[in-house]
Amino acid sequence: MTNTKMTAEIEGKAGFIAALDQSGGSTPGALRLYGVPETAYSGDTEMFKLVHEMRVRIMTAPAFTGDKILAAILFERTMDGVAQGKPVPLFLWEDRKIVPFLKVDSGLAAEADGVSLMKPMPGLEPLLERAVKAGIFGTKMRSVINLPSKAGIAAVVAQQFDVAAQIAAHGLMPIIEPEVSIKSPDKSGAETILREEILKKLDALPQDRKVMLKLTIPDTPDFYAPLVKHPRIARVVALSGGYGRADACKRLAANHGMIASFSRALAEDLRHSMSDAEFDAALKESIDEIYAASTQKV
Repeated sequence: MTNTKMTAEIEGKAGFIAALDQSGGSTPGALRLYGVPETAYSGDTEMFKLVHEMRVRIMTAPAFTGDKILAAILFERTMDGVAQGKPVPLFLWEDRKIVPFLKVDSGLAAEADGVSLMKPMPGLEPLLERAVKAGIFGTKMRSVINLPSKAGIAAVVAQQFDVAAQIAAHGLMPIIEPEVSIKSPDKSGAETILREEILKKLDALPQDRKVMLKLTIPDTPDFYAPLVKHPRIARVVALSGGYGRADACKRLAANHGMIASFSRALAEDLRHSMSDAEFDAALKESIDEIYAASTQKV
């Protein structure tokens, strides 16, 4: 059964996760970094067409395979798109042996109590049903923590685990992402509260359920080791969070059992104007560096 094979890949194989899930709010920035200014397109339809072309160029590059990439997180429109004549989730799994995930949150609510919860997701149920039919293995959803507020962080973690239960009911693997901002005035303090709140929720999960965590690389190496080792955890992955790739990889390599799930850091050297040979070489270099940080620890 495909899900059994995908589960084995996610839980046991060496590699990292490519985050290709920029949504409406972050797509203009991703295109700017790729060398496509906002003057090059008009409206969301043209913008999403360009970013889909960028993602397909990444996904179909020679180095973008399951040899070093375990999974890819997709935006909804990418899930619905096509790569080399196939629906993207099928292309990833059948042609590249990469497990497909889907970003399901609808963005962030206004900050309160030092955190930004996820906006309500009234369309989540039909989206999850579509994801299952499309061959998606799991989902990802993001909140943001700016301050070491116990009440705020507890609310973030509670919301994440509540929605994760809804996702698990569809047979999908939830990636819980409570991002601690690297600009937080007390990042370590926020991380301490976050670890405590996550451990409480993990301890309360049913014995037959696992989740994944996507966390900002901690200030103290191996700070999240109790989460990595927890029996209800399938994998702990790290977001680059605004660190450049070299810095993110250096920090990640000091955290045993934690692998990358990078977006901006993965694509930071890629440009629209590159020849295919230049593009493929730059992407291979990025993949190799991130893979090494995910698998060769110091």
